[in-house]
Amino acid sequence: MRRPRRLRISKNIRDSLSEVDIRRNQLISGLFIVEGSNVKREIKTMPGIYQMSMDIAVKEVSDCLELGISNFMIFGVPNNKTFLGEGAWDKLGTVPNTLSELKNNFGKEVTLFADVCLCEYTDHGHCGILDNNGYVQNDLSLDSLAKAALTYAEAGADWVAPSNMMDLRVISIRKILDDNGFHNTSILSYSAKFASNYYGPFRDAANSAPMFADRTEYQLDYRGYRQALYELKSDEIQGADALMVKPALAYLDIVQRARQQTDLPLFVYNVSGEYSMVKIAANNGLIDERKIVIENLTAMRRAGADMIISYHAKDVAKNNWIM
Repeated sequence: MRRPRRLRISKNIRDSLSEVDIRRNQLISGLFIVEGSNVKREIKTMPGIYQMSMDIAVKEVSDCLELGISNFMIFGVPNNKTFLGEGAWDKLGTVPNTLSELKNNFGKEVTLFADVCLCEYTDHGHCGILDNNGYVQNDLSLDSLAKAALTYAEAGADWVAPSNMMDLRVISIRKILDDNGFHNTSILSYSAKFASNYYGPFRDAANSAPMFADRTEYQLDYRGYRQALYELKSDEIQGADALMVKPALAYLDIVQRARQQTDLPLFVYNVSGEYSMVKIAANNGLIDERKIVIENLTAMRRAGADMIISYHAKDVAKNNWIM
């Protein structure tokens, strides 16, 4: 008679037979870049995460590299916002300047992802250009998003990551990159981005909450999965180099279905609400932070994710929670 417990009888056997691992080079750390110098402000709703100026970001990246974290997603947090969000493609903006500075300092030691959206730059907080009735105009937004992606590529981004959920954004970005000679700049598409309640702390971090209504008319409804699978397939056809499911924990069923559908690299975003719930519970002695974080990240990998954007990345590396 087979006794399955024999395969779990010691730590060495359990470790030897483990099917999923987490490595430092599978983690991407998010950086929120603000204007000025010597600025480091903790985000109240995200304990341990900071808004930082470019000079502080350089030090942060240096510290992370020593810990084995070499992948970074860059978000801009500008002082001035406009109706059209022109700051998104301002060549002198916080994101292009930071991308250039990080590449000048660290070169190929780092892989830089630049989030491509308008919500941080518009005074209304939506991800595209509005008409007179407050409706986000899909096709009129594509040019702005493509210009932003090109600006980040010119500044040194290895990947541009459109997160706005506008139809045809991937093919529009691929065209402008190729037309300008950036054939080797990759596109990570936030393909299955749901209209989730887990984003609240991020909106504090990026000052990007919509001033009216919400984003349900362009982000995915969390009550289904077929549209998500279609979006993933569509972005692959349009030329995305990698696909993403966001958020992660409440959408592992989508991650698993996506893994079965595509051979492209698959990313997940361990979003701000997921991070903050763990951090606040741990700070109040309710859970073991290390064990919960590793269990959550393992679940994402087990579901099929190749890489994980996570605000836990530095803690994981600094405290040697993984190999």
